Amino acid sequence: MIIKLNYPVIVFEDVWFSYSDLEPILRGVNLRINEGEVIAILGENGAGKTTLIKHLNGLLKPTHGNVYIYGENTKNTSVAKLSKKVGIVFQNPDHQLFAETVEDEVSFALRNFNYPEHIISLRVEKILKMLDLWEYRKVSPFSLSGGERKRVAIASILSYDPSIIVMDEPTIGQDYAQKQKLSEIIRLLHIQGKTIIVVTHDIEFVCENFPKTIILSQGKVLAYDLTRNILTNFELLLKARLLPPQIPYLASRFDSIVSKNVLYVWEMRDELLRAIRR
Repeated sequence: MIIKLNYPVIVFEDVWFSYSDLEPILRGVNLRINEGEVIAILGENGAGKTTLIKHLNGLLKPTHGNVYIYGENTKNTSVAKLSKKVGIVFQNPDHQLFAETVEDEVSFALRNFNYPEHIISLRVEKILKMLDLWEYRKVSPFSLSGGERKRVAIASILSYDPSIIVMDEPTIGQDYAQKQKLSEIIRLLHIQGKTIIVVTHDIEFVCENFPKTIILSQGKVLAYDLTRNILTNFELLLKARLLPPQIPYLASRFDSIVSKNVLYVWEMRDELLRAIRR
């Protein structure tokens, strides 16, 4: 059993960021994310989501303010050191894939961190089978579909078992079955005590998998709360220029007989059955 501590492993303190003399992309971001939390980040295009997660492994440094990972200030810590703790899967897998075969891609980090060969073989096989990629292990990742390349990028991060796992739009290019597989992986990682952060526009995926949600808007944290509280708050979603999930929206059409904070299909069903029996 994994014991999760109420300990902030990610801290943003008044973080501002801009490229050169351009307008700030992040504007006074304050966040505390505890060990073992599973969090989604929502926001319209240009809200600063990808810029924010690039601060987690030191690829970007704050123009003003500080970011701490396990108590270490990223300004004073190398990307190589931070990357051992923080694994990031970027939105475009082609930005991080480079090896000749899928197998080489997934084993690269393990070899870079000097894992023994027998451990490398075991981990690569386990991860590739988990993500339905084992049959492609000897082929070039660039010969695969966009969704498959995305899964290779995810596998390359999961292989070396970082404590913090960050994914940028992981559901893009994935069919329903692969989304369900990704949900299973997130649940497994949560059980293992991993801290998981996922940037996504897939609001239905957020409903199903994330207890807490952050909304970014114009580089600021507009909300950071339980997912139910955020996704049933239509005024907040409108302010963030986000569409509500299907079930809360449907529930709002039955607001005289259904609770306003309904989030799941089974909750909607139960509410309607109770209304019929009255």
